[in-house]
Amino acid sequence: MRKAYLILIALHIFVGIGALAGGLAAIMDPIHPLGVSVELLEHSPFDSFLIPGIILFTVIGLGNILSAFMFHIRLNYQGYISSFFGWALVVWIVVQCIMLRSVVFLHVLYFLIGLMQAALAMAVLYEQRLFPANIFRSLKKSK
Repeated sequence: MRKAYLILIALHIFVGIGALAGGLAAIMDPIHPLGVSVELLEHSPFDSFLIPGIILFTVIGLGNILSAFMFHIRLNYQGYISSFFGWALVVWIVVQCIMLRSVVFLHVLYFLIGLMQAALAMAVLYEQRLFPANIFRSLKKSK
């Protein structure tokens, strides 16, 4: 199970640093962050990348860094925090693909990373006997 913890910490740090950098770029230059044209947002409710940048920086960036830190201090309910930010990444990517009306390799990669974070968080919760209703343990005992 230690391997799951280390993988989760690495994934949270990787996603967090990338989201902090991308979010900061969008906040500092909301019209052309990292060379991306604002025309990509024509089918979204946003006129610039400012609001998406703030959300990316705070929720995905700071959230994943916080989650990695919580693993470091061994918070008892870390699995729930990790799962939340894993699913937040999945939702972020799905909404982004819908608004941009395109799917590229990085969308697929980060979608899979979010699913991996959520799955590993469930494994951590199961190992700590904190998984909701302990469904799997009750099935295992009934055999």
